[in-house]
Amino acid sequence: MKTAVADTVERGPAVLRRRRFAPAGRASLVDRVALAIAGLMVLIALVGPLLAPHDPYSVNLGQALHAPSADHWFGTDANGRDIFSRVLYGARVSLLATVIVIAVATLIGTVIGTLAALGGRVADEVLMRICDIGLSLPAIILALGLAAALGPGLRSAVIALCLTWWPGYARLVRTLVRDVRDAEYVEAARTLGVSTPRLVFRHVLPNSLDTLYVQTTLDVSAVMLVISGLSFVGVGAQVPSAEWGAMIAGAAGNLTNGWWAVVFPGLAIMLTAVSFNLVGDWLRVRNDPTLRGRRS
Repeated sequence: MKTAVADTVERGPAVLRRRRFAPAGRASLVDRVALAIAGLMVLIALVGPLLAPHDPYSVNLGQALHAPSADHWFGTDANGRDIFSRVLYGARVSLLATVIVIAVATLIGTVIGTLAALGGRVADEVLMRICDIGLSLPAIILALGLAAALGPGLRSAVIALCLTWWPGYARLVRTLVRDVRDAEYVEAARTLGVSTPRLVFRHVLPNSLDTLYVQTTLDVSAVMLVISGLSFVGVGAQVPSAEWGAMIAGAAGNLTNGWWAVVFPGLAIMLTAVSFNLVGDWLRVRNDPTLRGRRS
């Protein structure tokens, strides 16, 4: 027969998991549309290059700056490249770069935040002061400087953002872990002599990261905008890369007689950023029942 302490240890994570996935009401029409658009963008990133009707890098000066038509749905750019095909290819480039930045920054932030929360006062003070230094300047400014120092290119932009985006996650994870570490089932696990690694990975982290999932979804739009901005100013992806920010940078000089070369990549960025932001907001409301009645 299980002791009361052991039963508390077993029930704690399970109860929180059931609460995490408890029904939270039906999504609104806006939420469903946002989910559909976000899912579509992910699908395009996965299979879009297979559906592209033209080679996105094929130059045909005889078809330069053709307006949208049946042959070129989004028109062509100044070098006669099919913009629709380039937008499809760009979804993979832009989303993959965004996912890499968020994944690496989340991993670094989770490790630093957990060490700060569980490593004692000295570790907490040192690590949080480092985070404060990172948060004292906008990430885009730090990323711009690092990307310029590393040399222009998408890889440099991704590395720069990975190195500058993690302090916010570290702060968040530290707060979440500190809230969970004093829970009854965690104290019970300590009483039973559960090892520190098992305590962290089995009991503390799995029940601390609900809010982190929401934050990463919200950050998709922010990271994508920064990557596109770095490409636009010339330190990210370089022309003629089929990356949405680089496409806008390459077409900016022909805005008056080839607006479609700027508008369609811009619309792709806008739809992706807005949809993921709305999905993140919906997940935040699901995660916090006190917000459900306030959302319009």
